Amino acid sequence: MCLIIFAYQASSEYPLIVAANRDEFYTRPTTQASLWQESPASTRLLAGQDKLAGGTWLGITRSGRFAAVTNIRDPSQAELKTRSRGELTRDFLLGTMAPAAYCEKLAASFDQYAGYNLLVGDPNELYYVNNFSGRSEKLEPGIYGLSNGDLDSDWPKVNLGKQRLGALIDAPESLATDQLIELMRDPQPADDSQLPDTGIGKELERSLSSAFIINPERLYGTVCSSALLLEGSGKLRFSEQNYGVSGAIGQRHFYEMMLAA
Repeated sequence: MCLIIFAYQASSEYPLIVAANRDEFYTRPTTQASLWQESPASTRLLAGQDKLAGGTWLGITRSGRFAAVTNIRDPSQAELKTRSRGELTRDFLLGTMAPAAYCEKLAASFDQYAGYNLLVGDPNELYYVNNFSGRSEKLEPGIYGLSNGDLDSDWPKVNLGKQRLGALIDAPESLATDQLIELMRDPQPADDSQLPDTGIGKELERSLSSAFIINPERLYGTVCSSALLLEGSGKLRFSEQNYGVSGAIGQRHFYEMMLAA
């Protein structure tokens, strides 16, 4: 997943709002969003699954445990790592450890994973971890953007996504997951003058600068958009829109449930 725009306790109506795109090779085997049967019914996990390594890029449980991960784009990371970043989200979501304790435990294994940004939390707190910089912190209420750099990096799609989510929150009508999905479907690349320099060359930098990525030459792009709305009452709405090669519209899944007390 390469872009997550989220609001944490920034709305009186919605303690957590998440709009996210997963960018991946089209050929990578994946299970679309579903309720994982291996998780207990009282804390059932709702997430997609990477069938290659068994983890997930984003998920939430009926008990309100939330996690999401993106990779860090840095060509200097030449050494391959054997452990999958998707296990970081999976292990938190299927576990019982408090977010703060889980993040503290991760420090001992930072060097076992390629660079990652990780969000983990529950209805009471949300944490951000970056193993590349060693950054780990509890987040304050606000609107945030996370792509393949640091949290709130000055990247065009991060800045624009935060602005657009803020406008949706400030609008008088109630939010819908369809609005969040649409927010993430912007294929417009950034102007060359605004491109970040992450060491991959301007042409590739440009093709990855949009919120919604279409790169058929590399058989790579946005394969799904996810939208999560958690109301103060504990009502959860979750939608996932899947895409095929070159952004072709695929299946959409929608779930609505109350978090367990």
